[in-house]
Amino acid sequence: MENKIRKYSYLIRPLLMIVDLLALFFVVYYYSNKDYLSPQFIFYTVFFWILIAYYTKFYNVYRYTHISRLLALTTSHFFIFSLAFFSYFSFFREGEIIREQFKTVLTFILIITFLKFLFFFILKKYRLSGGNYRSVIVFGSSKSAQNVVDLFSERQDLGYRFKGFFSDKLSSSNKYLGSIKAGLNYTITNTIDEIYCEVNSISPLQLKEIRSFSNENNIEVRLIPENKAIYSKDFTLEYFGTIPILKPKKLPFEKTETHIVKRIFDVIFSILVIILLLSWMLPILWILVKLDSKGSFFFKQVRDGADGKQFYCYKVRSMKINGNSDLIHATKNDHRITKIGAFLRKSSLDELPQFFNVLKGDMSVVGPRPHMNIQTKKYLKEIDNYIVRNSVKPGITGLAQVSGFRGEIEKKSDIENRVRLDIFYIENWSFILDIKIIFQTFFNIFKGQEKAY
Repeated sequence: MENKIRKYSYLIRPLLMIVDLLALFFVVYYYSNKDYLSPQFIFYTVFFWILIAYYTKFYNVYRYTHISRLLALTTSHFFIFSLAFFSYFSFFREGEIIREQFKTVLTFILIITFLKFLFFFILKKYRLSGGNYRSVIVFGSSKSAQNVVDLFSERQDLGYRFKGFFSDKLSSSNKYLGSIKAGLNYTITNTIDEIYCEVNSISPLQLKEIRSFSNENNIEVRLIPENKAIYSKDFTLEYFGTIPILKPKKLPFEKTETHIVKRIFDVIFSILVIILLLSWMLPILWILVKLDSKGSFFFKQVRDGADGKQFYCYKVRSMKINGNSDLIHATKNDHRITKIGAFLRKSSLDELPQFFNVLKGDMSVVGPRPHMNIQTKKYLKEIDNYIVRNSVKPGITGLAQVSGFRGEIEKKSDIENRVRLDIFYIENWSFILDIKIIFQTFFNIFKGQEKAY
């Protein structure tokens, strides 16, 4: 039960934001002049509150955040928000100054500041009593690693429970639990939340293995540098008191804003395609498919989506009705493919119904292509890091497909290259990259691809 409770930590920030917005509504409604109180004003205020909070990192308060950092966050956020708040009257009220404006802002600042510090100390008190904790282990046994362990023991209000340390160097300490390899197994059997690695105690190869392992099992990794001069473009430097800790930078899909941007784009793009293209093209294709062979117009097949959630992936049927559609992938000169089906597959028109999957939220316009379930089960066992592909929504098109790795998988290197490119996409996503892939997809359709059968 305790394990389930502490896993709800991810709800703290959304809850705090909701409380702040409710306070904002209350103060604005209670103190504001009713002459300018309108949906437009409410929307403007809420929008800029969220936008400024994102850029000032107002809600990026961690269990190790010092009170001075909290004060700095509050001061910078309210300074910028106050400017935005008063700017509303310059833009929409022709510079009109209303006395209630100052009272509104001052009251709101006092209420939110009080709530923010109150919640900060309540959480510390709660963690001190044993709640909202995170289980941690340490790889390494040097002085730097011991400093972190001592900090966890002395500062119970941080909410860390140190379980033990692992090192390839034997130790007589009662907290020594085995080798680093044994530590990886321990994290699974004991539900560990964070791993702290002392950089001088692990090799680069071990660090790579630990990071890969942690990504697959949703475990956070921190590095304990030997001195404060250690920096890396892949890490950010944080402080637990006076102890420096290196934290891996978040990957694009670990950020909420990435999912929001992709979802907004997916909805807009799929609606445009459905209205402007599918509304007239699907009836034409329906006639052609029905004239060519017996069977349904749409073909649906269960595929794995994000985090293993299964969904029905839709296509225009391009094969004769057969019992192997869920078992055998299409091959060159496949006798199951109909005459019109060959054209549909060559032009990728059979994939068009998947824009309904995108609109529904099962897929994205761009992402790793979903494989047949029988293939997924096979590659999970055979291909390293294959599971990483399932951390994001599958796409209609993807980096692997526009790079020449689509269609039939003839040799192991085909799927290895797909996985490599899919993981590169996940780790290096940008909105511009999505646009490039979409344009390259259209270009490849008109140019033709070797394995488009």
